[in-house]
Amino acid sequence: MSELIISVSGLRGIVGETLTPEIAARFVAAFASKLPEGPIIIGRDGRSSGPMLSRAIIASLMACGRTCVDVDVAATPTIGVLVRQRGAAGAVMVSASHNPPPYNGIKLFGASGRVLDAKTGSEVRDAYLAGENAYCPFDQIGLVDHDSDPHEPHLEKVLATVDQLAIRAAGFRVLIDSNHGAGSLLGKRLLDSLGCEVVAVGDTPDGNFAHVPEPTAENLQGIASQVREGKCAVGFCQDPDADRLALVDEKGDYVGEEYTLALCVKHALTQEETFGPIVINGATSGMSERLAQAAKVGCHRSAVGEANVADMMIEVGATYGGEGNGGPIDPRVGYVRDSFVGMAQVLDLMAATGKPLSQLAAEIPKLHIHKSKATVTAERLPALFEALIAKYPEAEAQTGDGLRLSWQDKWLLVRGSNTEPIVRLIAEAESESEAVSMCEAAAALL
Repeated sequence: MSELIISVSGLRGIVGETLTPEIAARFVAAFASKLPEGPIIIGRDGRSSGPMLSRAIIASLMACGRTCVDVDVAATPTIGVLVRQRGAAGAVMVSASHNPPPYNGIKLFGASGRVLDAKTGSEVRDAYLAGENAYCPFDQIGLVDHDSDPHEPHLEKVLATVDQLAIRAAGFRVLIDSNHGAGSLLGKRLLDSLGCEVVAVGDTPDGNFAHVPEPTAENLQGIASQVREGKCAVGFCQDPDADRLALVDEKGDYVGEEYTLALCVKHALTQEETFGPIVINGATSGMSERLAQAAKVGCHRSAVGEANVADMMIEVGATYGGEGNGGPIDPRVGYVRDSFVGMAQVLDLMAATGKPLSQLAAEIPKLHIHKSKATVTAERLPALFEALIAKYPEAEAQTGDGLRLSWQDKWLLVRGSNTEPIVRLIAEAESESEAVSMCEAAAALL
């Protein structure tokens, strides 16, 4: 990432190079110019650059006449809950998600407590590029407030979605790996509330990541060994801002992020108040889709991106949704990907069924996803899409978010990156070899 990346949901860059205090201050000043009246929540993950950027952001928002509610270290989904609970006009989350330590970023929330939708995000981006702000005279400068316990409202909402007594009775021994991000503060508290024996790893939110922060199988080999050797029922692995969750089963096998959403969907479909439909994005595994079909519940696919999933969930009145990167979205808690929802509801499913995580995962309709990428400019994408549609005339073709070709038992998604001159190729099929061959066939047309 050699340049500052600005999207409809915020920005991300290298601290001291592409992302400076000046840029952060200008960006949130533009954000403030588009918000209704009211306080603004400011939170951050554990990165060492977080305090510096938070202070610059708070100063800029005060200069715009805003009351700033500084909650310090908190998870991204916690910020969404706080916006609604405090009646705030919006929020700023300082985080670069799973990027390496040199990076940081800004994620913006609206008054609804969810990440900005594409229209509002585009307006903020354009305002920043145009140098707009909402600075006020000296006698209208805003104040700073602090929240002594920003986690309690979120904790209560998550606990309300599960059978707390059943989970406590099970007495699970669990490992939580927050990898020195924001997730430990609420994560340990949640698991303690559910009567778990907690093995906490990386629970100091200082940004000194013990492993590469994206919770993939390769990056979690050491954690998987600790789960097995510690005789834990499950390992919960969060990304730095704790909106994504990967799972490790009691055998020390990486279950992964796609299964997080599928297991949460399975849990949701067992609850009486859940009538469907559900929403997933176009790059998410069809495992959740098949679970919904078996339960005779509708399943809709949105464009890739948390805001797009949330938009469609609201539009169709979905009772559950999420993304396959380990991000379940439960509207009862908020329209934000939420690792804490994932932890509580996976434990609830284990307690209700009496089955270990490995067995529950094995019962999910198994599909195989393969992901690859190739260097290609945006100008070449239309021709590539036409060639793919011609090559697979029997497939249902959907455009708008790249090209998605779907068959009854498989699908292929080809979409250009919003941040790099590459095309991402994602395929899912009954076998890994078929998924791989679909990506390779598409890449060959380049």
